[in-house]
Amino acid sequence: MRRLQPRHWVFLGLLVVITVAMLLRVPLALRTSPETQRLYDYLNELPEGSVLLISFDHEASSLPEIRPIAEAILRHAFERDHKLIGLALLAEGTVIGYRLMEQVAAEYGRTYGEDYVYLGFKPQFIAAILSMGESIPVTFPVDYLGSPYTSLPLSVDIGSYADVAGVISITDGSLTTHWIEYAGARYNLRVLGGVTAAMVTTYDPYVSSGQMHAMIGGLRGAAEYEQLIRVSGGGLRGMLAQSASHIYILLLVLLGNIIYWREQRKAGKR
Repeated sequence: MRRLQPRHWVFLGLLVVITVAMLLRVPLALRTSPETQRLYDYLNELPEGSVLLISFDHEASSLPEIRPIAEAILRHAFERDHKLIGLALLAEGTVIGYRLMEQVAAEYGRTYGEDYVYLGFKPQFIAAILSMGESIPVTFPVDYLGSPYTSLPLSVDIGSYADVAGVISITDGSLTTHWIEYAGARYNLRVLGGVTAAMVTTYDPYVSSGQMHAMIGGLRGAAEYEQLIRVSGGGLRGMLAQSASHIYILLLVLLGNIIYWREQRKAGKR
């Protein structure tokens, strides 16, 4: 059996630190960013029964970061008794979006067709966004499950963007910019976003200019939102694991420098 190398012990130590941190469930107190607070306030102040579009515009590879964001938004929306119409502008987000909506809807006792509808995937996202501005039933004649769009109690009266309060784009890339440029600019649809941490700087100018109403950024944003809705989810757990691992790495860097300094001191004496 091969002996464990120092790097193996480092990774094993990281595993232990994260496991202990998750088991102890150390409470985190995070300061809520203005952007996260703005999105929360928007959903909180909408009249009950308002209709929102939720677009899953992401790939499967970003799911560990995207899932907590989507779950937090869906939980708040269902808690406020809003009606949701889900769709996906990237093929990989299609099944993920449907399963997330189905899971969170079950937590709150919401019924498919009455409280939420899932339209599925539509290729050529720019054409799809523009087409929905004219007619959602024409763009999506049937929903993800194959039922005619106009046969569902929730969607029968939703003809275009004029009948919805806004769209929340859950994304790991640049697709939200198309919602802003085509749905927001042309049809005056309010655009909000749940984005990965890497994309926050991309969308900051849109938020500052008012073209994008608000956004949640990364795992930190998801954790902030969970604090606001008083639900412990993947965001807070992920931030706890991330914070513990960062402290562990800092301690390793400090220990490495101490060992190096002592060896240099001994070499100088010799």
